[in-house]
Amino acid sequence: MKKFSEMQLKPELVEAIHRVGFTEATEVQERAIPTVLSGKDAIVRAKTGTGKTAAFILPIMQSMPHSNMVSAIVIVPTRELALQVAQFSDQIGRHLHVRTTTVYGGASINVQISNLQRGVNVVVGTPGRIIDLIDRGVLRLDNVKFVVLDEADRMLDMGFIDDIDYILTKTPMKKQMLLFSATMPHQIITIAKRHMEPDYATILVGAEEELVVNTISHGYTFAKGRMKFAALLAYIGQYSPKKCIIFSRTQYESEIICDVLRKQGLDVMLLHGGMTQAKREYSLETFRKGAQFMVATNIAARGLDIANVTDIINFDAPETAHDYVHRVGRSARMGKEGKAFTIFGLDERRLLGDIEYDANIKMSELRLDVDKYNNFQMPDTHRHSYGYNEGGRGRFRPHSGHRYDNDRNNNSRNDNSRHDGNRHDSNGYHGHGGSRYGRNRYRGNR
Repeated sequence: MKKFSEMQLKPELVEAIHRVGFTEATEVQERAIPTVLSGKDAIVRAKTGTGKTAAFILPIMQSMPHSNMVSAIVIVPTRELALQVAQFSDQIGRHLHVRTTTVYGGASINVQISNLQRGVNVVVGTPGRIIDLIDRGVLRLDNVKFVVLDEADRMLDMGFIDDIDYILTKTPMKKQMLLFSATMPHQIITIAKRHMEPDYATILVGAEEELVVNTISHGYTFAKGRMKFAALLAYIGQYSPKKCIIFSRTQYESEIICDVLRKQGLDVMLLHGGMTQAKREYSLETFRKGAQFMVATNIAARGLDIANVTDIINFDAPETAHDYVHRVGRSARMGKEGKAFTIFGLDERRLLGDIEYDANIKMSELRLDVDKYNNFQMPDTHRHSYGYNEGGRGRFRPHSGHRYDNDRNNNSRNDNSRHDGNRHDSNGYHGHGGSRYGRNRYRGNR
């Protein structure tokens, strides 16, 4: 690995990166930074957790002009990623007198307007809020020198392509455009050809993200109803995960899981799109600093860089191999090994086979001592959710055919598509396969 001090970066920039604890560049940083410093547009494909943020923030900081105007804009799919990128940019920029601010839905737009009016150099934000501020005349991109699309493939999945095109029309023709993505669907190339210089660079680091699962062991079991909780508790009891994210399908179910684990005396945080931004930030920070478990909906499946996650548990199986890969990719960061455990419904054997085939993995059925947890007590507030049997000594039976995924018609992604008084974008998906609210089709509730 090359040291940052060997990469023709300004001494004060090298000092700033050393202060945040980095001395050697990762592969994506070593390959991307010189290209960006050369002034070329670039597409960079690299797996999540490889250090992509520094790969574009550092060369941007190196070339940042001295002014009070917005010189760089970083467009990201979610608030959490916006905060993550902005935190790193601020850590580096404060030593260089470069100011960074975030703009995203779910937070006070007046505060964000005030921050912009004080003068900033780098804006990190989600597409909908960026457009809100542009349309209000508060965010002007006339002097932008750098445009970064981070997690570009996810923004395509979420239907942001029209919004991205609109934002780019507000930037100067002469600018440097950087596109970072974990996968390389054909739409990525289309964006590049439409908005980049013909001689843009393509940097491919490692294999497509789908292969990240090779550093993870994959286990599963079959269960339904209350027995899913018995399987969850049995896995935790037998495998003792040190730091674990548990994914559920809906907000309501995530709250039940959280309550069940807390009743077992476990240290658990909750993360879903129905929480206020302050609560979500608190949950993330507490989990990063030492909480053992975090129960989350798909809002946490991609883009969050949380170190040292050892286990991923899919309480509800994801519906595609693509979603599976992004969920389990929260572990095995930076080349480390991890474990993934999925609870499939009794009618999901075909889904198991599809995931194995599409993700090119082999999953092993785990032998769990579920009998030990057959008589566990649900928290009082959720006793009827899984068919509490008043005459059954605290045992539970599932309601026949009853499901708690009332957002299923949106491919289990409705958790991330709620209205929060802002543009319907910054929490996640608008539906499956790019079914989106285009600028001319949806203008309300922004």
